[in-house]
Amino acid sequence: MNNSKRTRDLLLRSAQLDVDSIVAELRTLRLASLESRNRHDRPPRLPSRRILASVAEGLSAAMFPNRLGSSELADEGIDHYVGHTLNMTLRELMVQIQNELHYNSGLEMLSDEDRAQSIAITQSFAKCLPQIRTLLESDIKAAYEGDPAARNLDEVLVCYPGIMAILHYRLAHVLHGLGVPLIARMISEIAHSVTGIEIHPGAQIGGSFFIDHGTGVVIGETAIIGQNVRLYQAVTLGAKRFPVDENGALVKGNLRHPIVEDDVVIYAGATILGRITIGRGSTIGGNVWLTRSVPPGSNISQAQMRQEVYENGAGI
Repeated sequence: MNNSKRTRDLLLRSAQLDVDSIVAELRTLRLASLESRNRHDRPPRLPSRRILASVAEGLSAAMFPNRLGSSELADEGIDHYVGHTLNMTLRELMVQIQNELHYNSGLEMLSDEDRAQSIAITQSFAKCLPQIRTLLESDIKAAYEGDPAARNLDEVLVCYPGIMAILHYRLAHVLHGLGVPLIARMISEIAHSVTGIEIHPGAQIGGSFFIDHGTGVVIGETAIIGQNVRLYQAVTLGAKRFPVDENGALVKGNLRHPIVEDDVVIYAGATILGRITIGRGSTIGGNVWLTRSVPPGSNISQAQMRQEVYENGAGI
């Protein structure tokens, strides 16, 4: 036995970790939490983040098999690869949809109605994949045309974090509209954790959307973004305030995020808050804080910095 293994074994034998009592305390806390949420009897499974990450990867590969799929594909085998990938991936997605519907129902067993609904949602989602691919093509083209550092469309697809975030968003947005908001949010947050770009799946975003650099971008749930819009890093499309009801609880679902019309550019660090409208063709400068609507064609920037030189006191 070498010295390092002997040292490790001695440490493990001498350590008093008292795991049994910690397990008991954690069980007590877990049961109390389940009881408070009326989930004490065999709580249903949540969708799996790990499996949904695999689902997003599989769907991406099916839409872009030559670039995000297998590197060994021959032309004659692409359709077979896409079909096989979709078949496996959509079945995994359907199970996760069943988990969300079961969780929401509060029932002990998955009902026939929820099982049928999970199939219908999966079928509807699958039919949207060509439309999602078309939108993504417009996003990739917008990134290529909007970034002088981009050498070709393939580089944009495989390298740009903004495209990764938008791809996950477009998948998630369809699922959100089909009635599985938890899965949709999880898919968006998978990209958020990798790219630093947070796009709520409930947001409505038109085609030819480009996020340059991207880190720190936040797009809220009720934001509406038109066609051919470009955002830079650290842009926030957020809520100005969070109203509460008579019990002090946050009001959910109200329209609280900006509307950005077509052909708008928003530069780095800009913060745009509340249900305001940024008119078509406007440019919002870096680090601008904006809480009012602006008409089409506006050019909003920070106030010009003043610099004065005081000689011999100059009256100070």
